[in-house]
Amino acid sequence: MLPIASSLITYFQAIVLGVLQGVTELFPISSLGHTVIFPNLFGWNNIVRWQSQPESPWLAFVVMLHVGSAVGLLIYFWRTWVELVVAFFHTLRKRRADTPTERLAWLIIAATIPVGIFGLLLEHPVRVALAKPLTASIFLMVNGLILFGGEYFRRRAEVRALARREGMKDDGGRRLDTLEYREAGVIGAAQSTALVAGISRDGVVMSTGLARGLDHIDAARFAFLLATPPILLAGLYKFPDLTGHLGNGIRSEAVVAAVAAAVTAVFTVAFLMRYFKTRTLIPFAIYCLVFGFAMVLYNA
Repeated sequence: MLPIASSLITYFQAIVLGVLQGVTELFPISSLGHTVIFPNLFGWNNIVRWQSQPESPWLAFVVMLHVGSAVGLLIYFWRTWVELVVAFFHTLRKRRADTPTERLAWLIIAATIPVGIFGLLLEHPVRVALAKPLTASIFLMVNGLILFGGEYFRRRAEVRALARREGMKDDGGRRLDTLEYREAGVIGAAQSTALVAGISRDGVVMSTGLARGLDHIDAARFAFLLATPPILLAGLYKFPDLTGHLGNGIRSEAVVAAVAAAVTAVFTVAFLMRYFKTRTLIPFAIYCLVFGFAMVLYNA
């Protein structure tokens, strides 16, 4: 085990957690689950003590980690976001969405509303109740089953028929802009399950997208775009915690962690956007089941 730090958190711990966040937020393997599991695995008891306390610096620190990964997503997709913002204002002027980009802008809004509502209502009680290493390990295994489920439903005949009916791309996947707003709302509500440590935000969105006929690359693209607004909004909402008394002793470390998460996220999303052109969620599902089971045994 690594040595236990006497301070709230060291810069080394902050950088490790930032890099871990930048990878696991975008890989469909639950960043929150890993952030809960790894301090216990490393013997970082100074951090473990935070995790289930109703009032602690932990949530402000975790929010900064997520903001860092969201900044990384913004850096990678900055051209897309400029197009989406311009398209959104065009729709306000025209009062309709005509182009695929204009429709995508409103699909993101439709999916963000439910996750925002659930986040405001459930984040605190869910974190206090479930942000524990053993519970996170169990839900990491559940996440693996969700990823397997997305791959299973993608192959079903009715899903292929849905893709053909709504409009297919050359690779056989349904076009992203053909999603209905109610489908985007369901995907956004499903994304709310990522409030539980061990459930991946991107994994749930991708699995739900696959079940609605999207191919892997569009499911991943939608997941990465959809992750950005709620993470940034949560950062704004929780920022006073970091500037208030709960942030005492961790502010500079939280900033360092966020920078590490942002830099790592840029490289991670670049890798995944290439990966999902030809590959599936199966390796991530296997990892979640195997690592989750190992951590259940370790933490039991």
